[in-house]
Amino acid sequence: MEPVSDPRIYSNRYQVTHLIARGGMATVYRAQDLLLNRAVALKILYPELSADPAFVERFRREAQAAANLSHPNIVPVFDWGEDDDTYFIVMELVDGTSLAEVLRGSRILTPSRSATIVAQVAAALGYAHRSGVVHRDVKPGNILITSDGQVKVTDFGIAQAVSSEDHLAEEGSVMGTATYFSPEQASGEAVDGRSDVYSLGVVLFEMLVGRPPFIGDTPLAVSTQHVHGAVPFPSQFNDTVPRDLEAIVMESLAKSPDQRYQTADEFRADLIRFSEGQPVRAAGLGGAFFGADATRAVSAVAAGERTQAVPMMRGPRTDVRRRRSSHAGVIVTVIIVLLALGGLAYFFLARAHAVTKMPNVVNQPYATAKQTLISDGLVIAGDVPVFSQKPSGTVVSTDPKPGAKITKGESVTLRTSLGKKVIPVTIPNVQNENVSVAESTLHNLGLFYRVAWTSTATAGQSPDTVLSQTPKPKTKSQTGKMVTLVVLSPGSSFPMRKLIGDTTTAALVAIGQAGLNVSSATPAVTCSNSVASGLVVNTVPAAGQPVKSGSTVQLITSSGPCPVVVPTVIDDSQQAATSKLNAQHFVVGISDAPAGSCLPTAAVGSVFSQSVAGGSSAPYGSTIKLQLCPVAEATTTTTTTTY
Repeated sequence: MEPVSDPRIYSNRYQVTHLIARGGMATVYRAQDLLLNRAVALKILYPELSADPAFVERFRREAQAAANLSHPNIVPVFDWGEDDDTYFIVMELVDGTSLAEVLRGSRILTPSRSATIVAQVAAALGYAHRSGVVHRDVKPGNILITSDGQVKVTDFGIAQAVSSEDHLAEEGSVMGTATYFSPEQASGEAVDGRSDVYSLGVVLFEMLVGRPPFIGDTPLAVSTQHVHGAVPFPSQFNDTVPRDLEAIVMESLAKSPDQRYQTADEFRADLIRFSEGQPVRAAGLGGAFFGADATRAVSAVAAGERTQAVPMMRGPRTDVRRRRSSHAGVIVTVIIVLLALGGLAYFFLARAHAVTKMPNVVNQPYATAKQTLISDGLVIAGDVPVFSQKPSGTVVSTDPKPGAKITKGESVTLRTSLGKKVIPVTIPNVQNENVSVAESTLHNLGLFYRVAWTSTATAGQSPDTVLSQTPKPKTKSQTGKMVTLVVLSPGSSFPMRKLIGDTTTAALVAIGQAGLNVSSATPAVTCSNSVASGLVVNTVPAAGQPVKSGSTVQLITSSGPCPVVVPTVIDDSQQAATSKLNAQHFVVGISDAPAGSCLPTAAVGSVFSQSVAGGSSAPYGSTIKLQLCPVAEATTTTTTTTY
């Protein structure tokens, strides 16, 4: 890191000390949080972009999107703000380096190391996707590796909610880094989590061979290849890449989103299988090597890595000069005739081969079954790997079943064998666990899982937490079985968790884990007779009130016991005085008044004095000392009688 010459302080709190990096939209500095006395990363939007409302909104959305994502593999956002028309985001300072630095100079990583890193990135993306956020700029520069090997994803600057229609980009362009674009992103089409899967596949390709699959002289040239070019096999550049890992790469880089891993979690699961030496779904099913996604190598030219706006690929190319030909008219006529004949042939063949019932592809290799179904005009909706007695990669069953009525274009789900490995296992209890933790627990036992969304949650339950499961915990089962995890769907309301009595640190962690934000307003403080000073005494919204991910919560902490007005008990009996003070939750201390203090008319045992005067205030639960009039001392009278 490079020390800065001007250690400016932002918002009277964050003092920059070192330059870390410059990106496409902002500069990142190391800074010192003067309030909490800790080092942070300060990301500052370029001055020329601060005047553009669209970029400011994109920058604000980065802070909001990342702040709502609490995951071990995502760099947390602590704060964001504006200082003298300069916009900034405060993030965790990661002690490590970026993957881009690791790969500099066309370095390659070992297959096992590559799979481990990408699996952690996929875990972060899977969490973000389940929270309704698509990153849209997955690349080595946004993947950080800590000194202890943990991987963290950063820079949600162009992240976009799945349901959002605000692209925040100029018409005719899309935001991102061309080298890592998905085909649909390069075409300006709507993107979802599968676009991030493709971009992560490009990163994995580069880690294995030292270069991305597509490179060119300009971002437009690269994005064109993503849309129209064939993806080369990694083994064409590095013949030591294992076949299973190559299959994983190729499935992640399928041109059609429907032919890729459907979720980042599926991508991660296959990478974990590879790391553990188990059969991977991509290799067993062979789906990445057939049909329109068959690949050829491309020539190598320089690549660009900066996030930028790139023109969308629309319509035919217009950058190629047409050659003149004296036979042009004849050629055009022949082409038109051939196209017409081809169209008629296709029409009659399609009618002749119209599908009316589900073909029987059970016991066929997945690749063969897939090709049969696609040829019949059916769509592969997904495949479910299961352990069975059938050979690995063989279709065990289909949905719809063979012979069922079906029409062209209908979706088909295949269940494909992973082999004969079946081991008795007891279903673990993953309820109330984070989904990522639950997935790891199930995977380690050889179980599969699927997420079922619900919009109903009870007290203590929050997003990305397993609300319930099927089969139930302690059920006897076997490896390869599917466990359904019920999780609160993104955008659903859930009851605010009870944080009364927690430390502020514990409360902040709980709020972050629930996908909520802490109010930036000055913390509220109030007295409490039941909660010790410094602990949380209440929240706004209160415990049990409905909240949604991204909602803001204000903490109210205790300043200690509330002051209570002390009643007047002078001249009261000991019993009456004690009852009055106890009713106000005071502790009573009793002692005798000094001899001769009480008037002769004072009742024995009545209150002579109290340590805190009546009408004054004293802390709740404090001791009030009373002095009581003692029993009168006995006197001796001598009578003299004279006779």
